[in-house]
Amino acid sequence: MDQMDRRKFVTLLSSVGAAACSPATSSASTSAPLAGLSPAPSGKLPKGRTPNVVLMICDDIGYGDLGCYGSKLPTPNLDKMASDGMRFRHFNAAHPICSASRASLLTGRYGLRMNTAGAFGPNSPAGTSLDETLVSQLFRDKGYHTKAIGKWHLGDKPDYLPTSRGFESFLGVPWSDDYEPLPLFRDKKIIEEHTDRDILTPRYTTEAVQYIEQSDRNTPFFLYLAFSYPHDPARASQRFRGKTGFGDYGDSVAEIDWSAGEVMRALERKGIASDTLVMFTSDHGPWYQGSPGLLRGRKASSFEGGFRVPFLAKWPGVIAPGRVTEAWCSNLDVLPTLAKVCDLPLPQKPLDGVDISQVFVENANTFPRKPLLYFSAMGNRGLDVHCIRRDEWKLRVAQGIKGEIYTNDRTTGARGSAWLIRPELYNLARDPAESYDIAQLHPGIVAELEKSLEEQIPSFPPEVVKAFTDLKQNKGDITTPPGASPRPYKAPNPSWSWEPEDRRWSSVKNE
Repeated sequence: MDQMDRRKFVTLLSSVGAAACSPATSSASTSAPLAGLSPAPSGKLPKGRTPNVVLMICDDIGYGDLGCYGSKLPTPNLDKMASDGMRFRHFNAAHPICSASRASLLTGRYGLRMNTAGAFGPNSPAGTSLDETLVSQLFRDKGYHTKAIGKWHLGDKPDYLPTSRGFESFLGVPWSDDYEPLPLFRDKKIIEEHTDRDILTPRYTTEAVQYIEQSDRNTPFFLYLAFSYPHDPARASQRFRGKTGFGDYGDSVAEIDWSAGEVMRALERKGIASDTLVMFTSDHGPWYQGSPGLLRGRKASSFEGGFRVPFLAKWPGVIAPGRVTEAWCSNLDVLPTLAKVCDLPLPQKPLDGVDISQVFVENANTFPRKPLLYFSAMGNRGLDVHCIRRDEWKLRVAQGIKGEIYTNDRTTGARGSAWLIRPELYNLARDPAESYDIAQLHPGIVAELEKSLEEQIPSFPPEVVKAFTDLKQNKGDITTPPGASPRPYKAPNPSWSWEPEDRRWSSVKNE
């Protein structure tokens, strides 16, 4: 373990077992929180106080995978973080695939604006465009210390690695855990050609805890901790393996929960918990396993199960404990919010996200923003837009050619998209599973969202504009029931069935 304290690593690893064995264990049971550090929230951002920031992001954890979101998986530390801070019920990724979502999180802009439409594979010739400003660069320019730990996935060439993008140091892997080989980097140097995937989470934890313990209390820091799991194939260390009763996926989530608890306890021991904003989220919905929380769709899908993710925020004395917000937010909002909270200079390029700091301090539920776009990950290099959402209203204008109910079931052969003959409208507040198309009941909202979509597309690079133009010409199947997989092409109806006239093939013109 290059430059790592082996004794401390073993000590941390040995503490995993106790946490894993008891789903009822909370962070308080292993380390009592320090008293008297959290003044009552004032309802305002503190003046003259630039907090440390810890941003934790998982790979593929689902909206329904944490206890505080209804899961039976043992996540006591994250549940306590929710009770000590704020839980978001309507927080979305900006894309349902890894690299594009992470680029959006770190820039406040859609990945499709910066050569990041999907997921970069090993030895990609490029990465997220070098003329984009990452939040790490804003922190560095402000005088913060910056550290990246874990999965990167925004390019593996030297110029695209974290230490070229505003981070002073990096320990982690360049891409997802399902690629072979999986090298471990220290800054720009490969220190292990084939790292041990089973102990990635505790190794990341050791690095994060040491960074906090060795931090200079006179200089704030930004710590980006990007877990490699529970991305398939999910892994956990020996002390967690088999402990949850929910298989490898559940064990990996439990170990992530333990890691989050170790990070928060390190902040308490250092005496800086009340001076630190901690956030926890995921890059998008779950893949083959995991829970989207009764939402429709999974990773890669433009249904909510692919986009809606957990988001927790804790900042003692600023964020009131136990708060659950109904505000409709996105990981595009993280950079502009941190810029406001930490008095960072804004990037020169226009942002797609907005400052949601008032959600933290005042529990604001509404704020002006453009409707958000949902780009598809399936086919056409991830360039197709499927949906547009304004608050609780979501309009579907396109879908995968062979349906999206199980987009990652490889037997479907879904490739590319088709423009829906009739757009579908869903009220996500009343119908989070997108079960009931109500476009006919709200033609005004449909028209407003269609207009907004047409107005936003020209701001994207030419290849996205072309994909949108081509998509509108690729009409869908008029016999497709709303929100469902298409019926077999031109197949005759059974003798017992009835179809409305406007959905029969005989009514389709110019076949």
